[in-house]
Amino acid sequence: MELLQAFVLGTVAQSSLLLAGLFAVWVTVPTRIVGILAGFGAGAMISAIAFDLVPESQVHIQMWDTVTWMLVGVAVFMLGDRLVDKKFGTAGVGGAMGIVVGSVVDGVPESLIFGIQIGTGTTISLSFLAAVFVSNIPQALAPSADLVKSGWRIGRLTVLWAAVVLACGVAAALGYLASMALPDAYGDRAAALAAGGLLAMVTNSLMPFAYERGKEWAGAATVVGFCLTMLGNS
Repeated sequence: MELLQAFVLGTVAQSSLLLAGLFAVWVTVPTRIVGILAGFGAGAMISAIAFDLVPESQVHIQMWDTVTWMLVGVAVFMLGDRLVDKKFGTAGVGGAMGIVVGSVVDGVPESLIFGIQIGTGTTISLSFLAAVFVSNIPQALAPSADLVKSGWRIGRLTVLWAAVVLACGVAAALGYLASMALPDAYGDRAAALAAGGLLAMVTNSLMPFAYERGKEWAGAATVVGFCLTMLGNS
């Protein structure tokens, strides 16, 4: 029963990716608004890295271990981004797909942590769960709007985001199983991996994407996203 609970939690927490992705199909979002939303998402992610993921990673492991796994997260993102760029770069959607890769590098470790928390009986923070759900909205809406403009239809976009959401659900279930098999599993390394990969994605994909479309308003939106997420953690 708890295994199913972990799967459902991981899926529900990341379901806003699919919902926001489909919203971009039904509603035409102006380019400037897409950039502002991307900037807001970038700020929210930086705040989540600083106040959620990095502190989470240092509860049971030392600083050098956190740094090592952050670098692993960078490597995972760069490898995934390179593979995606080879496949989609010529179609003009490489930047948008880079953000999708970042969603995977972010969402899977987060979901793994949720599963471990259920397995170890740790109380799941509703504020963190809400932050994950809300921060996913601009993270999915911004690239989806670009993909729609590039000719992606609703079926293809649905398959893309549904695959990401289901992968997160599976990751949460695996996190639960890991907590059963490994009593010392706390999710610290998963948090560090997510922090490193997400920080690389924000720098390489999301911020350039935001500024290109939102211009000077992207910077203001980034600060707003950072501040609101920080206040949510206070």
